[in-house]
Amino acid sequence: MDLRKIKKLIDLLEESNLAEIEIKEGEESVRLARVPSGGYAVAAPAPAPVHHAEPPRAAAPAAPAAPAALSAEAVGKSTKDVPDGHTVRSPMVGTYYASPAPDKPAFVKVGQQVKAGDTLGIIEAMKMFNPIEADVSGTVRAILVENGQPIEFDEPMFVIS
Repeated sequence: MDLRKIKKLIDLLEESNLAEIEIKEGEESVRLARVPSGGYAVAAPAPAPVHHAEPPRAAAPAAPAAPAALSAEAVGKSTKDVPDGHTVRSPMVGTYYASPAPDKPAFVKVGQQVKAGDTLGIIEAMKMFNPIEADVSGTVRAILVENGQPIEFDEPMFVIS
């Protein structure tokens, strides 16, 4: 691609509100993008055409099982092992941790009294650690998740009564 064409593309990008321009001519391509410092990034022409293959799409998921049955299976417990009470569910997808650091004790144990607002555990999501707080006061009857376990949205985590 001609250097004059690239300079014209830079001018076009500068005059517009566009953040990025990509032009392909045959086997050559140029991509211009604004960078936060106010400059421009210029990609070198590609030596060969790039083919983007779309991955096969998964079939529509089956209807989810009842949440209590799903959570019991997920942690290897039968539904009769899960006591009655208020279930605290995960507000997000992430990784559950029972303590603030590997060398620290767990936030809560089965049989421990908790007040509304007490931290029960943390979920790491996108490098952020989010505390999971008790929304009711009572006694922790069951911890349905294990330290380091991946957690799904709305997955049962604790039973408090």
